[in-house]
Amino acid sequence: MEKKFVVTIGREFGTGGRKIANELAQILGVQLYDRQLLEPIRERHNLTQEEIDHIKSVKPSWWYENVSQDLYNDEEFLVRSLAERESCVILGRTGFHIFRENPNAFKVFLIADKTYRRDKVARRLNINEGSADTLIDKVDEARENFTKTFSGKTRYDARNYDLVLNVTGLDAQEVARFIAECVRRRLGQ
Repeated sequence: MEKKFVVTIGREFGTGGRKIANELAQILGVQLYDRQLLEPIRERHNLTQEEIDHIKSVKPSWWYENVSQDLYNDEEFLVRSLAERESCVILGRTGFHIFRENPNAFKVFLIADKTYRRDKVARRLNINEGSADTLIDKVDEARENFTKTFSGKTRYDARNYDLVLNVTGLDAQEVARFIAECVRRRLGQ
């Protein structure tokens, strides 16, 4: 029986990380897990996705601290449980930190230059460049706050990952094939 593995993908907003993760999961023949992981958590805490996003995006205060810690603990439990049951790709969710000591984890972080991300976000969401810049900054800040709060690390530290890849101008499918080859070489898949 083939050993189970997990590939975690962190990314800057606007890098096309979701598309790359989806392509990678298809190439590796495994499931991609992202926001759908949160459905049981939303139900358990009686929160909407927007409420969860807001709680996770703010720096913890006395009120948010307990709620956000509970959400994170639930999310971490779900992510670990999935990876124990099956090989998979996890998008976001501080996967680099959750699986930091797992020898069968391959941790990736995707970056791209700001102009590339701005153009991609503006086209995808049909907004102007200024709005795209504002949104990129807001989402990246929220992700960084969440990461620092629960891992105590910055997501921009390359030592957290097995591979940091600048995807500026690269095709999502080609990037996914490259990552898949790295996973196969590193983990023997």
